[in-house]
Amino acid sequence: MLIKIVFYSVILVLAFWGYRYFSAPNHQLSVGQAAPYFALADAKGTLVNLNAFKGQWLVLYFYPKDDTPGCTKEACHFRDDMHHLEKLGAKVVGISVDDSASHAAFAKKYNLPFPLLADTSGKVAESYGALTHIGPLNIAKRYTFLIDPAANIAKAYFNVEASTHSQEIIDDLTRLQRG
Repeated sequence: MLIKIVFYSVILVLAFWGYRYFSAPNHQLSVGQAAPYFALADAKGTLVNLNAFKGQWLVLYFYPKDDTPGCTKEACHFRDDMHHLEKLGAKVVGISVDDSASHAAFAKKYNLPFPLLADTSGKVAESYGALTHIGPLNIAKRYTFLIDPAANIAKAYFNVEASTHSQEIIDDLTRLQRG
């Protein structure tokens, strides 16, 4: 029994280390650069693309996995702060490599009022530098991009703390809009 505990502890430590190591950005998008185009299905199977958000601010956040503790915390904070974000003219969109059915269950369970997009191929996450490979698995990194009304990157977040990130976005968006 002790051998199993030690074995699984070592596996967890290696998995955590591996995720942190491979979560470093492969390439970083620069402020002012055009946001990479995306067109992905939401939880209902409806295609959502970047052009639908032109003329408004977009909080585009990538997250590793539906219904996991950190991802749930981050999504629920965005949900709880939606009225502040909407007052600032911003929309929120989440993207992970999970499929639409997984997103639908996650959104329903936590009453998430914003679209979750299924990037099952990982191509969109990769175009934002937000994809990591752990063995045969593709996982989205916890990165966020604040995209301005002209569809350019206004701010990029590579070190996201799930419990405070939504407020960080609100603060930065307020500063950016004030110039």
